[in-house]
Amino acid sequence: MKEKRILSKRLEAVAGMVTAGNRVCDVGCDHGFVPIYLIQKGISPGVLAMDIKEGPLKRAKEHIAAYRLEQYIETRLSDGLGSYKSGEADSLICAGMGGKLVMRILEADRTKTDSFRELILQPQSELEQFRRFLRTQGYLIIAENMIEEDGKFYPIMKAVRKTDETMPYGESFEIPWQKRMEDRYGPILLQEKHPVLYRYLEREKHIYQEILEQIKANEMDTKKHSSRYAEIEEKLHDCLQVMQMLCP
Repeated sequence: MKEKRILSKRLEAVAGMVTAGNRVCDVGCDHGFVPIYLIQKGISPGVLAMDIKEGPLKRAKEHIAAYRLEQYIETRLSDGLGSYKSGEADSLICAGMGGKLVMRILEADRTKTDSFRELILQPQSELEQFRRFLRTQGYLIIAENMIEEDGKFYPIMKAVRKTDETMPYGESFEIPWQKRMEDRYGPILLQEKHPVLYRYLEREKHIYQEILEQIKANEMDTKKHSSRYAEIEEKLHDCLQVMQMLCP
């Protein structure tokens, strides 16, 4: 009998980033299926499932009980890492939230954040800003994946605290083009020429081209529109350059 699939491709990819044997803290656990998967697959010996909302946490408890995994998964009401104690887990999962919210969670208590051996992150927005945040705050992205599911693209990354050399807490005004592209599209995704990244870039190209056409079609030739046109034109140029780099 075929095993029932409990996770989407996106969440399977998130769970697949966890180092086997690590205890896990899942912030924003929603209905608890990632913790259940981690235990079922023998990836983690124990998971702390936390959520800010009582409703999802209640459903997570019900699902955990249905799979009879209460002794392996603890649920906890928590705003970010507020109810977490340093040392309770090795891996932190923050998935399915906006980039700004994930950054807020990571920044709220750096002692707790830095106590994890690895961060498994799947921000839904502000991707360039998010990767730049990790880089400038002393984290190193060591693995990346990108999943295309139901017409949407989901980048997933594993980051660790960089300790072998001092990292700058800030950056110069002018960032080299390559570094900007790594922040925008993902350093490992670019390095590995990830096939889903190329499809993502194709979509970005079409979006930029459509925006340029809309601006040109607008008869109001104002300074604001000229500035916007130049901004999108530059992004399209960058996108096309990266696509060329990814071609075999």
